[in-house]
Amino acid sequence: MSLRVIAGKAKGHKLKIVDGKGTRPITDRVKENLFNILGSDVEDSIWWDLFGGTGAVGIEALSRGAAFVRYSEMSRSAIDVIRENLAHCKFDDTQAEFRRGDAFAFLDSTPDRAFDYIYIAPPQYKEMWLRALLSIDANPDWLSEESWVVVQIHPNEFHGHQELVLKTLEKFDQRKYGSTLLVFYEKK
Repeated sequence: MSLRVIAGKAKGHKLKIVDGKGTRPITDRVKENLFNILGSDVEDSIWWDLFGGTGAVGIEALSRGAAFVRYSEMSRSAIDVIRENLAHCKFDDTQAEFRRGDAFAFLDSTPDRAFDYIYIAPPQYKEMWLRALLSIDANPDWLSEESWVVVQIHPNEFHGHQELVLKTLEKFDQRKYGSTLLVFYEKK
């Protein structure tokens, strides 16, 4: 699988992929559709790529004018790949931050800033997306006023969770692209 930046300042740059099966990089098709939905709202936005993987989503956001991306990731090798990909695309340390450790521990801590977009694309079939979504719902200070939470999962993972009861967030859209489902939430 080849991974690249689709648009913006770093358009065409190829991205390195993390070795092994611990990550599942977003396809160009899904990434392009995601950013077409977000449109110009990406400009100057603040992102949290909760399960950073290769860093492709945050790098695409930066390439399209986002101001800042926080990456959280358990794997040191994934963080190393994200750092390499950011440097290759000529983004610097003022535009990205890394938190190595458990995403859920970060979500359950006291928020230190509000994000415009929180992107959740965890390892599949472990209900980690649901746990992350519920943590954000219970700790809404992570969210700016107009923020979106975007979940990337396999469509089968969402089965049975369509009518999830949330206090702060509500689902407003979902899009299926082959074996990938994007589910969009916003503040009520």
